[in-house]
Amino acid sequence: MPALVLLGAQWGDEGKGKATDLLGGSVDYVVRYQGGNNAGHTVVVGDQKYALHLLPSGILSPGCTPVIGNGVVVDPSVLFSELSGLNERGVDTSKLLISGNAHIITPYNVTVDKVTERFLGKRKIGTTGRGIGPTYADKINRVGIRVQDLYDESILTQKVEAALDVKNQILTKLYNRRAIAVDQVVEELLGYADKLAPYVADTVLILNQALEQDKVVLFEGGQGTLLDIDHGTYPFVTSSNPTAGGACTGAGVGPTKISRVIGILKAYTTRVGAGPFPTELFDEDGEALRRIGGERGVTTGRDRRCGWFDAVIARYATRVNGLTDFFLTKLDVLTGWEQIPVCVAYEIDGKRVEELPYSQTDFHHAKPVYEMLPGWSEDISKAKSFSDLPKNAQAYVKALEEMSGAPISAIGVGPGRDETIEINSFL
Repeated sequence: MPALVLLGAQWGDEGKGKATDLLGGSVDYVVRYQGGNNAGHTVVVGDQKYALHLLPSGILSPGCTPVIGNGVVVDPSVLFSELSGLNERGVDTSKLLISGNAHIITPYNVTVDKVTERFLGKRKIGTTGRGIGPTYADKINRVGIRVQDLYDESILTQKVEAALDVKNQILTKLYNRRAIAVDQVVEELLGYADKLAPYVADTVLILNQALEQDKVVLFEGGQGTLLDIDHGTYPFVTSSNPTAGGACTGAGVGPTKISRVIGILKAYTTRVGAGPFPTELFDEDGEALRRIGGERGVTTGRDRRCGWFDAVIARYATRVNGLTDFFLTKLDVLTGWEQIPVCVAYEIDGKRVEELPYSQTDFHHAKPVYEMLPGWSEDISKAKSFSDLPKNAQAYVKALEEMSGAPISAIGVGPGRDETIEINSFL
């Protein structure tokens, strides 16, 4: 049975939660392998809407074991708030597993994130201010706090002291902020130890054993391909690797175990935060996409920037992730347009470019080259098969598939769990 990776093929917010939830009843484990509570997934089950930030979407599927892998950064207060909210709504969260090697977002990581972003002014990146970047920086600088450190007070204290030696100098002398007390941080973190203990496990061993036993494991990425720290629109990116390779390092599973890589594509394009966005719209069409699509960040609450579908970045996502399939979401949002522009290439300094430029400067100057596709006015939310779609909607899907370089195996025609057309099974 397969190990599958499911990830965003644009700038995030493509509808990964819906896709994961669709598969959740058929898989044994759903694993978050990177990011933290800077990623948001909305899942609609019946008349219930769930907003998940840190937890894997599979936590809503009763037979599935949700896993927070070693590549994730965990804010314990957010984790328990989210678990409590689900428990109050009758969701069983007892099967959750958390890697002992996952890093903890400390109070000083959050402080540093917020003051640094404010200090950057107009050069700010557009972070969520939740301490994600500073926590990953601590991890790389080898002064990070891991979940397992909460069970050795001596080691925890030494690590907090090492981290604050430098951070307090920066906070007091550069940002004119008050120094953070080591004892206060240690006490707060130790306060989470007992509550975390039932969930902490050797998830690398568990997941590899599960695959050896022919269990189905789904690796769920946060954010999206164009926000990858290595392969995204740097520096306007996240601090981890949402691309497919990140699943291997962020969960401890070798690449030979992965059989399918599914990219989630929105039928148009959105992004949150700063950075280049060639197809961004500043007119009535952009506002209509935002309004009809409900384009507001699940985690940030910020309005998403909206634009037409960009086939250049879709092809790029196919290449860097080795995508085998696409899940196309929010096709229903495009109902009502007489013609729908699709970006098929860029114009950069008077030259037509059909692949994503490696130069940041070139990408900032890229202008979209559009091809107009005929729209449709029929309601598609009740469509159960591809043939139920209007001819122009079918043609739109086929055109995007050809331009993007991988087959579209599922189509979202509404926000509900059952409002999905499955063309080819992912399993």
